Amino acid sequence: MGYPFNRSWSHTTGMEIPIAGIDYPRSFGEFQTWFQSDADCLDYLEWLRWPSGFVCPECDHAGGWRLGDGRFMCADCDSRTSVTAGTIVDRTRTPLTVWFAACWNFASGKDGISALSLKRTLQISSYQTAWAMLHRLRSALVRPDRELLRGKVEVDETYIGGLEPGLTGGRAQGKKVLTCIAVEILEPKGFGRCRMAPVADASAESLQAFVSANVEPGATVITDAWQSYRGLGKKGYIHDRRSQRAASARGENPGALLPGVHRIASLAKRWLLGTHQGAVDAAHLPSYLNEFVFRFNRRRSRSRGLLFYRVLELAVAHDPVRYQDLTRKKSPKAMRPTPPRKRGHPPSLERPRQNRPWRRSDSG
Repeated sequence: MGYPFNRSWSHTTGMEIPIAGIDYPRSFGEFQTWFQSDADCLDYLEWLRWPSGFVCPECDHAGGWRLGDGRFMCADCDSRTSVTAGTIVDRTRTPLTVWFAACWNFASGKDGISALSLKRTLQISSYQTAWAMLHRLRSALVRPDRELLRGKVEVDETYIGGLEPGLTGGRAQGKKVLTCIAVEILEPKGFGRCRMAPVADASAESLQAFVSANVEPGATVITDAWQSYRGLGKKGYIHDRRSQRAASARGENPGALLPGVHRIASLAKRWLLGTHQGAVDAAHLPSYLNEFVFRFNRRRSRSRGLLFYRVLELAVAHDPVRYQDLTRKKSPKAMRPTPPRKRGHPPSLERPRQNRPWRRSDSG
């Protein structure tokens, strides 16, 4: 089975550009016609993983043989592997048609999808199965070689996870997770890419480590006057410190000093509250933040199908993620029923074509 997959090449960016309708489906209707069976899905994964032909994951040798059981054998080291081995869907018992449908719902929705909604949409009998599928997809969203933020970058922190009575201020103790935010400021207006990550505390070590990991040296880093940001100039950044106290003394609005990070924080909290009803455990907050960043940085994408393609592209390049890895710190807090006697695996979406059941005969 073959598809007319043929990535084009951008001479301006030096990167391959997938083509709508050839490399990825343009709509849900096209998605349904492309991936009607698990065999269709497997062929697409094979093309995503080895677009130029099989490459051995053990020795990086190009070339081998397809065995009768569907696996590949390397022509050099004789090791055997399958298309899904070593990927997010490694050793999965969930049909690939369900994985693809979950990925489409995850990527195509403007605000994503919750585990409960995915469970209902795909008729998955177990909440844990839907929850684990989404978390496996979230774990693959960060490219290890992604570019650092550049230009003018606002940096600040906020607590995510709700407020407690009697506490005021962004760094007040007692709130859930201290999260650092960085966002590019474009000229003359607008925002570029963003980054978000929980930090241990508001110390210089934690905050400056976040900046170093996410912002390119030479960039202008705009922060408030918090003492922990002192020293960024010595790390190769142009540090623009803005005092909220001085702004208040001048009669200005202190909240207007860092509009970018405040906007990002507001959008992230609203998304968590709307899509996930705010029920995000601290142990899994980094995964949800990665999803938010992935969506925000691709908010101008005109094609939902392209986002589906990008998620699958990252998934086949990511190491396997086991359920035990996801629950090692803490199991999903919401809807944690007693484990069923039989594992809740959804039925395959590979279904026989129906003969228009709504045209029922009135005879008899």
